[in-house]
Amino acid sequence: MSTLETKSSLRPGSAFGFVFLVYVLLFMGLRPISYRFGDMLIYNIQFQNLKNGFGMTFKKDVVFEYFMYFMSRIGDVYLFFFTCCVLYVLPLYAFSKKIFQEYWAFAFVMLMISFSFWSYGTNGIRNGIATSIFLYGCSRSNRFLAIFIVILSMYIHKSLIIPVAAYFIVMMYNNPKAYFYFWLACIPLSLLLGGFFTNLFLSLGIVEQDRVTVYLDDFNQASEGVKLKVGFRWDFLLYSAVGVFVGWYFVFKKKFEDKFYHRILSMYLIANAFWVIVIKANYSNRFAYLSWFMLGIVIIYPFLKVKYFTNQNRIIAAVCIAYFTFTYLLEIVLIS
Repeated sequence: MSTLETKSSLRPGSAFGFVFLVYVLLFMGLRPISYRFGDMLIYNIQFQNLKNGFGMTFKKDVVFEYFMYFMSRIGDVYLFFFTCCVLYVLPLYAFSKKIFQEYWAFAFVMLMISFSFWSYGTNGIRNGIATSIFLYGCSRSNRFLAIFIVILSMYIHKSLIIPVAAYFIVMMYNNPKAYFYFWLACIPLSLLLGGFFTNLFLSLGIVEQDRVTVYLDDFNQASEGVKLKVGFRWDFLLYSAVGVFVGWYFVFKKKFEDKFYHRILSMYLIANAFWVIVIKANYSNRFAYLSWFMLGIVIIYPFLKVKYFTNQNRIIAAVCIAYFTFTYLLEIVLIS
């Protein structure tokens, strides 16, 4: 069933999508090297060291490290950062085209205007690339190719072990209702035992100790693109709950039956539930991003697949505007 009133309404949307794609690639990919972009300075130092012949250990995020080494052999740091942007943005375009076909532009715009999209293209660069590659892998029809790409994303940034684990859990048991109740249960668990779970995660050694300690212990967070504080983040929880509510509404109230949407929603619930458990941690936004990168898709997907409302094209526009407004308020107005 068509979600928009006429097929002709897709033409300007697709044209805008392509213009927006080129604009994002140029604007983000050709940005100056500046302290304003946080970790970009660190990446620049690492790249220059490689350029000057200093070695790299190749034992942490090995795929990204080999990629950086390769780029240092063939070009300068500006080409490196532009290529990083391409690897961040184009997989999202390919994901949108594959899953939503003629409606791809609406999904692509939702991903571009998501909270933290800009931060993870300019600050947490390898994390951003890894999540984009993960989504691209999820969209592949060939099961073996999809699994390979999903696992590959974990070797770009090891934090992807959380959504990758969610991917395999959902592959074995795809039941959004069970994960919805699991997400709800994690809220009181975090309020009562948040410190215990934070220490437990540190002791597991899933990610290298020095990085996780920075995230979970007391550290300055000035470069994260949003003013952060340690404690139970009710504001971030409410933001995450938007996706939970939308998923609940369409799956349970509207009886929306779509296997792929159930998978994305379930992975979102699992990954976000993990963040809820360690919500009091420092840099908790970085853990939240391991689910937030799917949030735009969780919200817009049902609107682009089935027509539920009169003038649904206007409702889609309103959803996009509301989603962008939140990002603008949080990243621009409140920071200022």
